Amino acid sequence: MPALFTSLCITLATGAGAASAAVSPAAAPASHYTGTLADGATWIADTPAHWNGTLVLFSHGFGPPTAADAPSQASADALLSQGYALAGSSYDPNGSWWALASAERDQFATLTAVEQLLGRPTRVLSVGESMGGLINSQIVQDGAGRINAALNLCGLVGGGVNLNNYQLNAEYAITKLLPGASGIPIRDYATPDAGSAAATQMVAAITQAQSNTAGRARIALASALLNESDWAPGQSAPAQRDFAGQEAQEYTWLTSGQLQFIEFGRYYIELAAGGDSSWNAGLDYAALLRGSAHYDQVRALYRQAGLNLDADLATLTRGAHYTAEPGSLAAMQATSTNTGHLAVPLLDVHTTADQLVPVEQESAFAQKVRAAGDSALLRQAYVARQGHCNFTTAEIVAALDTVDQRATDGYWGAGTSAASLQAAATALNLDGAAFVRYRPAALLVQSPAPRGF
Repeated sequence: MPALFTSLCITLATGAGAASAAVSPAAAPASHYTGTLADGATWIADTPAHWNGTLVLFSHGFGPPTAADAPSQASADALLSQGYALAGSSYDPNGSWWALASAERDQFATLTAVEQLLGRPTRVLSVGESMGGLINSQIVQDGAGRINAALNLCGLVGGGVNLNNYQLNAEYAITKLLPGASGIPIRDYATPDAGSAAATQMVAAITQAQSNTAGRARIALASALLNESDWAPGQSAPAQRDFAGQEAQEYTWLTSGQLQFIEFGRYYIELAAGGDSSWNAGLDYAALLRGSAHYDQVRALYRQAGLNLDADLATLTRGAHYTAEPGSLAAMQATSTNTGHLAVPLLDVHTTADQLVPVEQESAFAQKVRAAGDSALLRQAYVARQGHCNFTTAEIVAALDTVDQRATDGYWGAGTSAASLQAAATALNLDGAAFVRYRPAALLVQSPAPRGF
């Protein structure tokens, strides 16, 4: 199991006692409850000594089917201290870690179970993190009458079909263009560890390629196709025209566990969908790259290396042959996408340098929400920091307080501006905040599905 996986696992301490009697909201003691749903999923709930009447329904990210009701123990403690009650499920323990087939159902069933136990909350706020953000976007579209408002943290709101496609594009470019990478499998892994092993081979080829200008140019191309961040941990963000510096930090991400996580996870996505849903057959890679925010960087590094970018893009286009495996695309479209419809207000918060769920997914989601006619219900906010779901407790609590206020007031007001969120988070005197004004680039991915898929 790749080390980077631990950044997405959510593990909370759970008590031993299961709930057996109803408790009125006004008198709810500080308690921990557990239960089991019809499909075998488990749920947990925690209530503070003095409940404010708001229940937080938390959808956790990709990982083992373990019930969680907050992004972290620190955020759970902070939210309980403010009077929020917390609940969340494991999702179906008999299925894939890519639990989209059962997750929304299990979350609504958890809400029903907790309401039967505690009584009807004054408000229900749904919160999703990472893969749980995609789940939460489905809860939001279907939650009229059950959910009052919602918060996503680093949510995979661009959907599973897009995720598979842009990852395939990058993997394909690596194995097609980098010496030493030819023949490395990029899908149909027999086990998750087989995926990790393939990623290790890719990393070896990338490491070798980094030693020369031609290799660095091609790494930049693959990174652009992956929607890779160019701001790596422990480093300062490179300047806008510092193309070499950008590539160096993209290389750091690629060789620091990112690819191992991606390929490890691909096994579980394929398991859930009955095959790999991604495709590139018929894709024009030159036309695709022209839409990238990193197009100028790639062109500059190719010129510096004396390489013909058009020739490499033609090679990719000519060799593109992957098609969605039978039934898999339909399964992913049915379980692992959202419509863009918002039945309740939603605040999305994302770090600006997210290596696993690129911030550009927010652009794709906003476009879908606009097409559904629900832009007035969506707000998006950004934190200037590297890493997936790398939020402080103050940022999480301030964002949720803002969503709670939206549910109370019935309008957004100015509370979702970067300045307002920063002030609210700082006032908590917890662990700091870095909300900033930011506009993500477009998500670089082929869409829609070709005719006949």
